[in-house]
Amino acid sequence: MIGTKTDLFSIEIENGKIKSVTANDVASDALDAKGFLMLPAFRDMHIHLDKTLYGLPWQALSPKRRTVKDMIAYEQEIIPELLKTSVERAEQLISLLQHYGTHFARTHFNIDPTSGLQSLENLEKALEHKKDSFKAELVAFPQHGLFYTDAAPLMKEAAQLKSVGFIGGLDPLSIDGNIEKVLDFTVQLALDHQKGIDIHLHEAGESGMKTINYLIDKAIENPELQGKIFISHAFALAYLSPKETERIAERLAEGKVGIASSVPFRGKVMPIPVLKKYGVNVLIGNDNVQDYWSTFGSGNMLQKANLIAELYGYETELKLSRTLQFATQNILPLDDQGKQQWPKAGDDASIVLADASCSAEAVSRVSGIEAFMNEGNLFWRH
Repeated sequence: MIGTKTDLFSIEIENGKIKSVTANDVASDALDAKGFLMLPAFRDMHIHLDKTLYGLPWQALSPKRRTVKDMIAYEQEIIPELLKTSVERAEQLISLLQHYGTHFARTHFNIDPTSGLQSLENLEKALEHKKDSFKAELVAFPQHGLFYTDAAPLMKEAAQLKSVGFIGGLDPLSIDGNIEKVLDFTVQLALDHQKGIDIHLHEAGESGMKTINYLIDKAIENPELQGKIFISHAFALAYLSPKETERIAERLAEGKVGIASSVPFRGKVMPIPVLKKYGVNVLIGNDNVQDYWSTFGSGNMLQKANLIAELYGYETELKLSRTLQFATQNILPLDDQGKQQWPKAGDDASIVLADASCSAEAVSRVSGIEAFMNEGNLFWRH
């Protein structure tokens, strides 16, 4: 397999859905997509739209803040001022994501005693302003700990809101000092309000693995949560032996517990190929885009796919084309045998037009996005 065959088509769109895919008809009354490559629109599955510095003067990370608790103390200082302009900056960040072809995000928003529910309120205003071109699912995230800063009552309040789809969490042992207490609270809140769970887990070693296994056990005990529990980062997985990695991947698949990763590579590489081999749902996101937690998030999901291809040696036409799934969250134009499976009638009309000849080139060259469409609404870059 040395190349990908493409062709020109006419795509009919109605009520936000693809109605038909037919041979190209130059005489039809249609918008000319100028021969650009049509791909599924991108989805960022782990990002913090509510607390970006994007739109403010550049600043890199401070060497003074080394731990998560250092960052919590810093947030408590700066959040009141940042909230004054967070609606506008969230909109600017959404525009940046769209510039790179992203039409959907799973975004965490702070729930903490410093900001109360205001981070959510401001984020919802920004999303309302962008509703024709961008969609999001929301995770209530106790960034300052559930009990470390007494955010539990606020989390109960947020869990009752229809707009909130997931209950978040943060390093239960190192921040709150008790894995079982934190996870039992989180799981019960999700069960009571029919929400999913998405936990930030930076802890490695014994506490990290204990947290991962505890969540898997909870998923197995509560079938209604299977497919709805995600562990973000899960750095502990990068420190395991090959045999341990296979075993935990098997358990994650058994409990239908997913992993959300920003694909970090600071000395350790996440075992994404092994997770995928066992059928674990692996979601990818930018996480922090120009904020005080990280200076590296670009907002570009094709760049994330490119990083994955480079890290894991996905260099052939076939493997590069498969890597697009990490930007689109498992939607690929061709199946593994090269047969077209997207787009087809009934699919959402959410697409990008890329300056590339095929998926493999788009991933390898991080090709430019010329236009994107969200549910039938088309937006050209120029």
